[in-house]
Amino acid sequence: MYELTSNESAVGKFFKFQENNTNLRTEMVAGLTTFLTMAYIIFVNPAILSDAGMDFGAVFVATVIAAAIGTLIMGVYANYPVALAPGMGLNAYFAYTVVLGGGYSWEVALGAVFISGVIFVILTLTTLRELIINSIPSSLKSAVAAGIGVFIAFIGLQNSGILVSNEATIVSLNPEAFTGTPLLTLIGVAITALLIIRKVPGGILLGMVITAVIGIFTGQVMRPEGIIEAPPSLAPTFMQMDIMGALELGVLTIVFAFLFVDFFDTAGTLTGVAKQGNMLVDNKLPRANKALMSDAVATMAGAALGTSTTTSYVESSAGVAVGGRTGMTAVVTAALFLLSLPFFPIIKALALSPAVTSPALIIVGVYMASSLKDINWGDFTDAVPAFMTVVFMPLSYSIANGIAFGFIFFPLVKIFAGKAKEVHPIVYVLGVLFILRFLFLAE
Repeated sequence: MYELTSNESAVGKFFKFQENNTNLRTEMVAGLTTFLTMAYIIFVNPAILSDAGMDFGAVFVATVIAAAIGTLIMGVYANYPVALAPGMGLNAYFAYTVVLGGGYSWEVALGAVFISGVIFVILTLTTLRELIINSIPSSLKSAVAAGIGVFIAFIGLQNSGILVSNEATIVSLNPEAFTGTPLLTLIGVAITALLIIRKVPGGILLGMVITAVIGIFTGQVMRPEGIIEAPPSLAPTFMQMDIMGALELGVLTIVFAFLFVDFFDTAGTLTGVAKQGNMLVDNKLPRANKALMSDAVATMAGAALGTSTTTSYVESSAGVAVGGRTGMTAVVTAALFLLSLPFFPIIKALALSPAVTSPALIIVGVYMASSLKDINWGDFTDAVPAFMTVVFMPLSYSIANGIAFGFIFFPLVKIFAGKAKEVHPIVYVLGVLFILRFLFLAE
């Protein structure tokens, strides 16, 4: 059993090092490992949200601070080695579906994110949390995660120019896919995949850096204009959320999509990371309310700062794998996020190159699509709704549409199969609401 030293006694007692059989050095290494595995979000999130018309520099600062705040709360309040940051998939939904596709302003989109955070807080404080978690079929939860993975991979292939529009087939392979930026993107995917296969810590981030170096030498990536400078102003996005605009009837589906994905992604991530670290008690997550509350508050803080939904990252499992067991791991990760602020010139140069950020989107898509294995494809009443969820996300360019079709088809096929009693009443209600949404609120 680890003995606390006098220098570590205050920290050790607060984070319960002895009870969790860990020490300060292990927690610091775990925090660094977690940061390296998820630091790619610092590059990717500003690049995605800037496509929606948001100020790149302000989003960069908002991303870093939101990640630091959420991760710090998770570490100090919930005492879990789990880090948070603006979520992949939800940032793409924010930019490409809500703003560019739906025609809403990014201020309204931020308002929708904030409202979803408020609802998340309310659900966490009440027994509704358990009711909702237990009501959603596992096949739909897995399908939503997989669909988001396919969706963001599709965006990466599109942004890099590997896939292009085609009047005859809607989308097709770029005839010049093996030249210029598309080729560099494919090289980046191969490099990143190799690093991950070889279990190199921070494989996605390192893959981005190696791809960027190749791009600089070939003239496809601009050289950074400096290394360190004062961070950009947060003013262009700070407290710019339009809450009243987000309360309009037509935006409620968007609020639900943000809430649904964040809620279940957080619950799944927390359970998975805790299980890996043997932190579950009777197969339940201790301090679950504190962990979920940390995520909800982080979402509200992120919206106020100027970024899309902040959520728990499954990459935290990398830190747990090297021994992280307490909130000290998260505290170290939060500190490292803040230390990245002065390196804005480098981050901007790399993030604005599609060949650098697209491989990260594609690889994260691979990770998320692995949820397909958890769907019971042998039961057609599970397979059809799950399939509809997965395919409608990328093909309709909307996470909300994918969720809607899943919730509409699930009760329908169960009724047809004589399995109506297997469907929770909440799922019936949601299915009807989504049908009404398509009938009366279609854009």
